[in-house]
Amino acid sequence: MGRHAALTIHFIGAGPGAADLMTLRGRDLIAAAPVCLYAGSLVPPEVLTWCPPDARLVDTADLDLDAITAELVAATEAGQDVARLHSGDPSLYSAMAEQMRRLDAAAVPYDVTPGVPAYAAAAAALKRELTVPGVGQSVLLSRISAASTPMPAGEDLATLAKTRTTLVLHLAVQRIEQVVADLLPEYGPDTPVAVVARASRPDELILRGTLADIADTVQAAGVVRTAVIVVGDVLTAGQFPDSHLYSTSRCRD
Repeated sequence: MGRHAALTIHFIGAGPGAADLMTLRGRDLIAAAPVCLYAGSLVPPEVLTWCPPDARLVDTADLDLDAITAELVAATEAGQDVARLHSGDPSLYSAMAEQMRRLDAAAVPYDVTPGVPAYAAAAAALKRELTVPGVGQSVLLSRISAASTPMPAGEDLATLAKTRTTLVLHLAVQRIEQVVADLLPEYGPDTPVAVVARASRPDELILRGTLADIADTVQAAGVVRTAVIVVGDVLTAGQFPDSHLYSTSRCRD
């Protein structure tokens, strides 16, 4: 595997759902790993078909951090490479950091292969650029505080809303009413909102609306997980200046 040959734990972004959105590097690492750890509820089963026929497959859905770490360390001690699959891109909400911290303490080597993040798949499903000239040039990725790890000070949704930038929320659709309540004072009821559930999968669902009605739409559709919320005027922007990238003035420079 070239520069990966000496490494043992490969954290791999499995993408948003469609198996063919996996990177070639990720696919090749999976095909060469005798052990594969994956979240059965999130990683598409088609991805597992790339594992060697005799690979040991471990569904981590019901494992805690200690058990997952033990699996990774045990494979290393046995001289086996591991494909550790995370949905989307492992740089976002993957809980990879605490696994790497424990591997560092155990002196176990690893590397990271990026994947297509859920928000990119959602934007593709919406057929929208999230950075539209003159409308929005920043994208804020976040979630909301719930029963999971609390948000750091100053990162609560009501505070982030003051930026009025294009907002992408993960792990939040099950609390859509709270999302709307936190955003309304700054964004206003007419701000466009889109919810993309199961982006890139065969059962992908796109819901569109505004902050005034999106909560009712989401609840009527029964969407409670595996969804991305996008908020901002870029969703409906039709009149905006062309970017400088392909301008005639740039071509003359």
